[in-house]
Amino acid sequence: MATASSSCLNIQKSLAWCQGTPEYAGVRRRIYYLAKSEIVAWPLLERDANGIRAISAKYKGDFTLKADAKWKYIDILPDKSQLTSEPQGELPSQTQLNKLVAVHPGVGAEASAAAAYLNNSDNVFIVQDMNDKYRVVGCDKWLTKTTVNQDNGQGASGTTSTTINVEASDEVPAPFYDGEIVTEDGIINPSKAA
Repeated sequence: MATASSSCLNIQKSLAWCQGTPEYAGVRRRIYYLAKSEIVAWPLLERDANGIRAISAKYKGDFTLKADAKWKYIDILPDKSQLTSEPQGELPSQTQLNKLVAVHPGVGAEASAAAAYLNNSDNVFIVQDMNDKYRVVGCDKWLTKTTVNQDNGQGASGTTSTTINVEASDEVPAPFYDGEIVTEDGIINPSKAA
């Protein structure tokens, strides 16, 4: 039987970084989203020997979607969008609050309809970072809160925007995902990307 201290040793790992290795900041210009109700099965995080704590921040497997369900996309302004994660709660049950701010430049009828939908539904989002890794915001355990603001701008030099703010609790900072992403435009397969 594993003791608490031996179990902790199984999940502790060294964290190296090779000096001079670039880490590119930011997110790419397209995010994907889907109602959690359209997901039949979620990929899994690897767990410790007791099956309790996540020992990896990378999902294994694919999202299994209902028949005919596909990930929808939103084109965003990368320079105004951001993915962050911060701790929340208390020991020994501290979790991560993953936050996505995604700014879409339009405020027309389609953006307004998307805002009305997102404000009142539980979704999961997939974001591609500048290192070409996909990250998931939202999980099967907790509700994803999405709030959308619109700004019609001011005067001739003003800019318009629809800002999507997402807050999602998770066990780890925005888990990595390299499974299939079945979209309206075809299948994205990050694990097979060149």
